[in-house]
Amino acid sequence: MPTPLDRATSARAPFFAFAAIVTGVAAWSIWGNDILPSADPTGDPESWTHAQCMTWLNNRNLHPSALATREVLVERVKDNLRNRGSGGAQ
Repeated sequence: MPTPLDRATSARAPFFAFAAIVTGVAAWSIWGNDILPSADPTGDPESWTHAQCMTWLNNRNLHPSALATREVLVERVKDNLRNRGSGGAQ
């Protein structure tokens, strides 16, 4: 005579749903936000807002200061774009 546990495990849909949830949680804990990275701002950095400059610098692990002005952040972005374009050689 089947028990309620036997009946619950014989259905495939709940099992696969549970397995998908566990897999998703494991992937999220391993990769974190790298699974769905935030979009970089595009265009001329001079037209970016403070938040867009912060996002661009944070995405590259450049650790911008929250107290920095927009002008300082724009200069950092431009400097890093120049260095990236020249291969990082100085």
